[in-house]
Amino acid sequence: MDFAFTKSQEALRARIREVITAVVDDEAITATHESGTNHWPPLVRALGQAGILEEARPGAGQDPVALSILSSESQKLGAPFDSIGMALAIAGVLEAVGSDFLRERVGAGLLAGEQTVCFGLTEPDGGSDLAALKTKATFDGERWVINGAKMWTTLAHIADWVFLLVRTDSDRGRYGGFTVFVVPMDTPGITVDPIETMSTERANATFYDDVAVGPEWIVGDLHEGWQVLSVMLGFERGMGDTTALVPLARRVVEWATEIGRIGDPLIRERLAQIAIDAQVCDLLTQRTVWTAATGQPPGTEGSIAKVFATERYQHHARWAQATAGAEGLLGYGAEGAAAGGWIDHDVRHSVPQTLQGGTSEINRNNIAERRLGLPRAR
Repeated sequence: MDFAFTKSQEALRARIREVITAVVDDEAITATHESGTNHWPPLVRALGQAGILEEARPGAGQDPVALSILSSESQKLGAPFDSIGMALAIAGVLEAVGSDFLRERVGAGLLAGEQTVCFGLTEPDGGSDLAALKTKATFDGERWVINGAKMWTTLAHIADWVFLLVRTDSDRGRYGGFTVFVVPMDTPGITVDPIETMSTERANATFYDDVAVGPEWIVGDLHEGWQVLSVMLGFERGMGDTTALVPLARRVVEWATEIGRIGDPLIRERLAQIAIDAQVCDLLTQRTVWTAATGQPPGTEGSIAKVFATERYQHHARWAQATAGAEGLLGYGAEGAAAGGWIDHDVRHSVPQTLQGGTSEINRNNIAERRLGLPRAR
């Protein structure tokens, strides 16, 4: 495995850093933090205008390293990335299995940085078991009429589109009879209710009451939504949140320097461990990207990287808070807060990272069964 970047990849990384540093300032960080919405329109537009979103779009004929570089550099620089990652994943799906109409109507706007999309997947009673979803679409002879509810629909309150998985045929078994629609969020019958989370990020509950859409909004083949979903999840391999330890280490260094404890042997030892774990995260992520780049079948590399990265992030964030003491409990912008409240933010933010994109438990089962050949435990 050769993880060294090519000259063109290094040039792309330099361009990405240039765009981010030019657009993302203290105002952007404060605005996204206070709103709980991980989206900064000037950044997305700038990346679109620079052609970076098109270059980073996953799919056949694309360099998967480009998406990984964009994700990594965004996270290291503290730039809002959620809306970017979602847009690229869906643009990749539409390029792979979408119609010309959807590529032109939806994909083009996403890659230009002018529109946003959210994922309508998880449901209130299903959690991570997507096959248990109850949202249904019935055909009335002209249109599909959707009824149901989704949970944790991040960015639904600002999105132009929802990538919506629904059941269209209940007689096709546990994993059959699903269909994916891309639905305009301004379609009558869609309601968005906010959910405030402990991580300070805004999530949403979304409700679909007789939401009518034409067959032109179907992604892929009718009743074959599970295959479409598999394409999307495959693209997530290149954009995992595995670099959070880098900004955490930076914040701890700044805090320890400010209060005169940077020479404390205990702090220096822990900073060394954070740096080591950050390097392991980087290598695991690069292995994931490398396997995708060489065209190998999807394996457990992404699960391994995610479990290690998110759990080490949570572990080190909690250590930082305990070391900072009472000041580490103060939130963002509070007077006297350690690292301006970012340590408290990291602790809060680290918790949902072990849940999003598949819980640690699900990923461990995946590793145990597919990598180690252990029997199913459920």
